[in-house]
Amino acid sequence: MRAELRVGLACLTELRMSSGAGSGMCLLLGATGVGKTLLVKRLQTILPRWALSSRDGKGDLGDPPLTRPTVGTNLTDIVAQKKITIRELGGCMGPIWSSYYGNCHSLLFMVDASNPTQLSASCVQLLGLLSAEELAEASVLILFNKMYVSESDLPCYMTIEEMKSLIRLPDLIACAKQNITTVEISARKGTGLSDVLRWLQDTHRTNG
Repeated sequence: MRAELRVGLACLTELRMSSGAGSGMCLLLGATGVGKTLLVKRLQTILPRWALSSRDGKGDLGDPPLTRPTVGTNLTDIVAQKKITIRELGGCMGPIWSSYYGNCHSLLFMVDASNPTQLSASCVQLLGLLSAEELAEASVLILFNKMYVSESDLPCYMTIEEMKSLIRLPDLIACAKQNITTVEISARKGTGLSDVLRWLQDTHRTNG
């Protein structure tokens, strides 16, 4: 854990300098193993066909690419009418996430819906994000990942309504300064990812 945090601290200055003054910055956060890296890879896959069609754009995505836990950060540019830079931060970097809040126009926060035991920790993380002054004007999209059972996805043991109730999401939304949206997705299957792209497009059309 300490070694991973040192890697994150070592690249902090460099990544701040590469934040991209002309682009909208979107932070992608969540606990380790929730599917953040796979989400970004899938968004890149469906983006070309999504941009050319009003349909879902999912199609046959093929087998999911191999991913490994992110140590440090990953920067990925996508173009949905304008350039949007998605900055994924490793879950192990939670203690220094706040170092990256500046210049953030939007926030994707991912929850592993197949792991109810992780919900409490995710709720604490989300509370910290929503209370951060630097993120007060950021639009927030909460992604409930792995919601759809298949041979590749782990089964969900709770309904989406039960999850939202457990983390008291309606109360969080009512009290938060940010505009908060939720969506159910499967990064592995591609379900719901067109909604994520549409949200990014609409959000960054008015922000940044």
